[in-house]
Amino acid sequence: MGPVSGNDLNGLGEPEPRRPTVVMWSWTESFQHRPMQDLISRRHVEHPELRKVLRYGDQDHYEPGPLASAPQMRPPEEWVEAIRAFSLDHPELAVEDIGFARVQPDWIYDGHDVSEEWVVILAVEMDHEELSMAPSWQAGAEVQRQYNRGTYAARALADWLRGHGHPARGHGGPNAGPMLLVPAAIEAGLGELGKHGSLIHPRLGSRFRLASVLTDVPLVASAPSEFGADDFCWNCRVCLDACPPAAIFSTKQTVRGDEKWYVDFDRCLPYFAETHSCGICLAVCPWSQPGEAERLVGTMARKLERRRARTAEVDGADAAP
Repeated sequence: MGPVSGNDLNGLGEPEPRRPTVVMWSWTESFQHRPMQDLISRRHVEHPELRKVLRYGDQDHYEPGPLASAPQMRPPEEWVEAIRAFSLDHPELAVEDIGFARVQPDWIYDGHDVSEEWVVILAVEMDHEELSMAPSWQAGAEVQRQYNRGTYAARALADWLRGHGHPARGHGGPNAGPMLLVPAAIEAGLGELGKHGSLIHPRLGSRFRLASVLTDVPLVASAPSEFGADDFCWNCRVCLDACPPAAIFSTKQTVRGDEKWYVDFDRCLPYFAETHSCGICLAVCPWSQPGEAERLVGTMARKLERRRARTAEVDGADAAP
């Protein structure tokens, strides 16, 4: 694990904002947890079933498609619709959701540069039955399969944009790209951060993975989506109680100046390394159960409406002579 806490590297307890530090999943640079990453990777490669789905990583030699010399010009709204159609309706890509956000400096890893103005975030669904087998190689294989699908979709979209004359670069997990994807996905309207440190989507719950495309094509930012998941997590202990290494906090933590849900890196990673990846917290999340997310969205909406009504009554009573 190295001599410095991964929580310290992540900025746990730091009151001031700063750019994030690469802690795991980079193949192009040296960092403290690289030995642990190499151990995990070696165990995956040595497993006969996991080895079959390992498609992207240090042996990946992807070359971006050619950049057309004459950029096609469209209004931002038309680009958004065209990108949505390409990514959601494409017979081979068919991602489950997509969002758009302006790149923020505090998403970019220290030592990395992002000159593009926009990021397109893609969401790809994981099979809940496979994920529910966590911790197991079967769950790990499903995670990798969907990372592969997200990577393929992101690169295909980037090549499509380049074919229209606009620079773009696609990226998918688990390899760390130049920037954090979770805060970008929140800004792009793909969900709220859950107690387990991952996103909760209003339809997919936590059973999905992210990929991204950085570009300068003019776009329109998506609206953040607030549907009650954060409020739900305050009163739920399902993932916390199910986590074998007790890595999930019951309350939000200060991380690089932001109060947020956070998972103890120093407890989570060793267990992850010993179990061919984990994902228990994502599988047991009530929002992840097939069909439950839509129902919970309705439940939380009614709860919020009742709360607003009570607040209005109190405010009305206080204002009465």
